[in-house]
Amino acid sequence: MQNQDFFLALDALEREKGISREEFISALEDALAIAYKKHTGDVSGIAVRLSPEKKGIKIYSVKNVVDEVVDPDKEISVEDACALGKKYKAGDVIATEIATRDFGRIAAQTAKQVVMQKLREIERENTVNEFEDKEGELMTCTVRRIEDGNVYVEIGGNQIEGVLLPKDQVPGEKYELNQKLNVYVKRVKNSGKVAQIVVSRTANGLVKRLFENEVPEIRQGVVVIKGIAREPGQRTKIAIYSEDPAVDALGACVGNKGARVNAIVAELGGEKIDIIPWSEDPLEFIAKALSPARVIKVIQLDGENNARVIVPDDKLSLAIGRSGQNARLAVRLTGWKIDVKSESVALAEDGEHVIEE
Repeated sequence: MQNQDFFLALDALEREKGISREEFISALEDALAIAYKKHTGDVSGIAVRLSPEKKGIKIYSVKNVVDEVVDPDKEISVEDACALGKKYKAGDVIATEIATRDFGRIAAQTAKQVVMQKLREIERENTVNEFEDKEGELMTCTVRRIEDGNVYVEIGGNQIEGVLLPKDQVPGEKYELNQKLNVYVKRVKNSGKVAQIVVSRTANGLVKRLFENEVPEIRQGVVVIKGIAREPGQRTKIAIYSEDPAVDALGACVGNKGARVNAIVAELGGEKIDIIPWSEDPLEFIAKALSPARVIKVIQLDGENNARVIVPDDKLSLAIGRSGQNARLAVRLTGWKIDVKSESVALAEDGEHVIEE
């Protein structure tokens, strides 16, 4: 069977899909063997061999040489094998070429379905291999379609598909076709028939990677991110620290006239960012975490990681934040339970506002 166009198509697929010729040939040989047996009803052992150099395809009937035949369709006795004119022994394989003039268009169509299945399997494996070390990374993608609340994106140069699930979408953020997005690679989902890259716009890791990209001192390890607490689309608190007393960690993250942090805020669609200097003293850290509110005093209470914070009367609402958001984020950032009280209430020892995560 000669088919130059077939092998030219094979070369084109190799270039377009980035899959090696050897992988294609193996998949095609298996597929054509299945197609031939389905087309002819042949139940014997069938092997297909492709020869790209000669642009040819050959089909063989294959039988194993055995001492005692159990399956005559796939086995032949040593005695019968030797009668063919050559000395055979048990364990040998006899391959006899089959005329393929009748193996035409119908068989090729059947083979195509199997080939495409193999192709998808190979592509899935390649996708997993390519992205297995990309989990936790920041990548740029392009929105390609939006279906059933899911946003499907194209990642990288090989048209790899990623999906932004509803839970990974920022509330209120709108997505449009061909829009460019920075996303956090959450995981490679390899199940069923398709490998899919699950990406996120809500993960804390997105903020971390954006700061690493924007702030050289973080990228170089001079400034360290100690923690992130985030309510996507609304507010993020990020704790930073530098062991070098000569380094202004806060200034490095804010940038000249706020350029660095403002670039990140813009990327996050206006999400507010509080940059908190980390302290090894947990009470001092709690006071800073309630920024932008001014804190008068932080008192450690009985019980593990439990503190009371006293703030000026006119700063109580700021310390707690709308719907408790500021205090809630401070709790997440510090890992402490925080009881916020106004100065007058604390003095009168009457009433309290407890924030727990």
